[in-house]
Amino acid sequence: MPRATRVSTIRRHLAQGGLVDLELDEATQKASHPTEHETDGFAARQHVNAAGTLIVLVGAYGPDWFTTMREVRHRLEQPYVKCTVDGDASGLGDHEVLAWWATSKELQARKRAQAQQQAPLLALLRKQDAAAKAAAERRALEDSGQAGLW
Repeated sequence: MPRATRVSTIRRHLAQGGLVDLELDEATQKASHPTEHETDGFAARQHVNAAGTLIVLVGAYGPDWFTTMREVRHRLEQPYVKCTVDGDASGLGDHEVLAWWATSKELQARKRAQAQQQAPLLALLRKQDAAAKAAAERRALEDSGQAGLW
């Protein structure tokens, strides 16, 4: 179940991330098409989900609204921002997502998924590091004249 989240919090996080707050009112957000705006940016408003929890609906607007939406999602899902973003909820436009404070379970699941995704790369780096250490030890033995002893 999502945690209650205020629109001002989400706006602040996005603005601190370098995104432009277009400050559109709810009627303009609902009536306009995302490409009708000249400036790339976002607009946010309060929304109450089916369970009655107060969450935030964020929309991306401007000629390059798709890139803005990617930046919105990326910024809000950073570990230090601690938000959950859902773009698959019914009734949302392609340029809109729901955002709320992430629960501990959501944050832990995200951390595990990231660790699984990075596991092959970390294994490769460890293998390369071990090979580099072994090569350095061989060179050190050769340089000291003890390579033939081992």
